Amino acid sequence: LFSAPGTSTSSEIPEDEQLELGLTEGLIRFSIGLDADIERTFKMMHNCMKELNIL
Repeated sequence: LFSAPGTSTSSEIPEDEQLELGLTEGLIRFSIGLDADIERTFKMMHNCMKELNIL
């Protein structure tokens, strides 16, 4: 599940308050649910984001 908090769940919060809370325009929240090997999944996601120049 991916979401952009500033335009979805937090859209009712004024923009200046969103910035104070760290909800910047490019912020993306993702949920992976239950995972038997969270460290492996973290490394995989981290490597993918590095390859895409997101990190």
